[in-house]
Amino acid sequence: MNLRHPSIPCVALALALSACAPESSSESECAEPLYAGKATDEAWRAMVDARKKPQDSSRAVTLVSPSEGEVYPADATPPVWQWSSLSASVARPPSTRSLAAWLGELLLPSAHAHLPPYTGDLYWVEVSTPGGKCPVVQVLTSEVSWQLDATSWAELGKSSGKDLTVQVTSAHLVQNRVTEGPYSLATPRTFRRGAQ
Repeated sequence: MNLRHPSIPCVALALALSACAPESSSESECAEPLYAGKATDEAWRAMVDARKKPQDSSRAVTLVSPSEGEVYPADATPPVWQWSSLSASVARPPSTRSLAAWLGELLLPSAHAHLPPYTGDLYWVEVSTPGGKCPVVQVLTSEVSWQLDATSWAELGKSSGKDLTVQVTSAHLVQNRVTEGPYSLATPRTFRRGAQ
């Protein structure tokens, strides 16, 4: 039996193609969210990965607005949605690098992401239509409120007269790794934009 080892160019091509292959998760088929506060795309990827865990609503945010069943008039200005978080009040030890990690970085530097790693609470707000595959609009933020921008509000206006749901998923990250959560509302909040 004559076995041939693949040539180096073939192996390199196979690795390059596998790195470009699309992800299989449904989140990869949807657009990235808007980013607000100190949220980054690397932190969003961590939140996407954490979604594989079972849903937990034990420390979900308390959504202040919109209220359940709220109907915004067709000519309403973009609202500010707010929530409060139980996890934001939890005392956590400060995040520090170990001496070994610091020395290791001096001896063998590693590649860094294009933005500093995020540490803190994050909130992923998604507005969807029932049965919709992807959110209509979404934001990832480190703030406990979201002032909807005119573009997002106009996008929601395309679903006027229909039920829309708001889901807020929260988590605590340390250096872009989810260490607590994710926590989601047990029942997403329903609201409508009035028909024109």
